[in-house]
This record gives sequence, structure tokens and C-alpha cells, in this order.
Amino acid sequence: MMKPARPLDTSPEVERIQIECLRRKSPAERLQLAIELTRASRRLLAMGVRRRHPEYDDEQVRLAVIRLTLPEELFLAAYPQAKDLRP
Repeated sequence: MMKPARPLDTSPEVERIQIECLRRKSPAERLQLAIELTRASRRLLAMGVRRRHPEYDDEQVRLAVIRLTLPEELFLAAYPQAKDLRP
């Protein structure tokens, strides 16, 4: 099993403390953190789409974010009407 890459902006000691803190959390708490990180990343993706495409309405932004997160083939199968939408 490969060891995850160490964050470049985090010292080994701080990384150790972060890992210890995460290990002390319950599965529900870790799941909540994962959900929050996912939401934050989607907000950042949406901000990027809005910056690149200020003309997009909310639905187009939503679809562009989905396009960025799904494999292209799956996106096109699920949203054929959005085939021309660029993220």
C-alpha cells in the first residue's frame, strides 16, 4: 500500500497531530468532515465556472460542476441536453 504524500505546507509534527485528531473522531464525525470538504470543493468549482462563464445561470453552473466531477461518458449519458455546456 502506498503511503499518502505529505502536504508540502505542513511539518511532519503538525501532520502527526492532525492524523491523531482525525483518528480520535468517530466515524460519524469523519463522515461529516468529508461531507463538508466535498461541499467546499463543489463551491470552489462553482466559483471557477462562474468566473469563466459569467453568462451561465444557476442551472448551467450546476451542470458544469457535475461535468467536472463525473467521467465525460457518464455525464453525457445522464445529461445529453448539456453536451455543449463547457465547464
